[in-house]
Amino acid sequence: MKLIRFGEPGLEKPGVILADQWLDVSAIVTDYNEDFFADNGLERLRNQLNNPGLSAGSLPVVDPSVRLGPPVARPSKLVCIGLNYEDHARETGAPIPAEPVLFMKATTAYCGPFDDIIIPKNSTKTDWEVELAVVIGRKASYVDEASALQYVAGYCLHNDVSEREFQLERGGTWDKGKGCDTFAPIGPFLATPDEVADVNDLRLWLTVNGEPMQSGHTSSLIFKIPTLIAYVSQFMTLLPGDIISTGTPPGVGLGMKPPVYLQPGDVVELGIDGLGTSRQRVRAYAPPQ
Repeated sequence: MKLIRFGEPGLEKPGVILADQWLDVSAIVTDYNEDFFADNGLERLRNQLNNPGLSAGSLPVVDPSVRLGPPVARPSKLVCIGLNYEDHARETGAPIPAEPVLFMKATTAYCGPFDDIIIPKNSTKTDWEVELAVVIGRKASYVDEASALQYVAGYCLHNDVSEREFQLERGGTWDKGKGCDTFAPIGPFLATPDEVADVNDLRLWLTVNGEPMQSGHTSSLIFKIPTLIAYVSQFMTLLPGDIISTGTPPGVGLGMKPPVYLQPGDVVELGIDGLGTSRQRVRAYAPPQ
């Protein structure tokens, strides 16, 4: 299945994509949240959609001009993996990690796949990062690698937007450069594992103003998805709906010589094979009116 959430921020409803048509399932699902995944919601929804008494034609069609929100209701946490492609580590001048590098993204950074990226106040180094995100389907604590994929609800496209001065030049952890508002556009949809032929064989790409910047492949991940799920679960309990973002390939602005960063009016487009594409326009911070 492909799950979407649509509507204005904070008012999103759950939907599915069937035969390239957006359908409203809010009559049978409250939302794609922790309770939904924990209560075997994916299997129940699949069974309901396959019920002869509930044909796709009986579900309301969603106008494709409606805003898409992130495909999972705000998760308890977004855990990100740094430097998980060798070429990206090299371009940033960092050593190849011996263990996964973990950092957190604030849930207030979470937004829809076509929402604007807002350059934070006093920012001069806002950067892009296309990534494969993994959505956790059930509570995971001290998971072993052999069973790790049993905890996956699905996969999404993620732009791990980053402010490099805040991240690298202001002391402390990376988090302060990763959690700014609008810094986690996710979607357009969540694809369940059966929709993805081989998660280790997906191409990732990103452009800025139509110019290719990033091109990578999940086969190049240093730490694969089972390793990441098992590793993270040794340090924190992952709850249903939580997201692990698996790292970015080379081609970020920080790695260019000289570095290149996002400016107001820029347009970022990105995609992953089988997981759709997203597009964000960049705008400057403006104080609330």
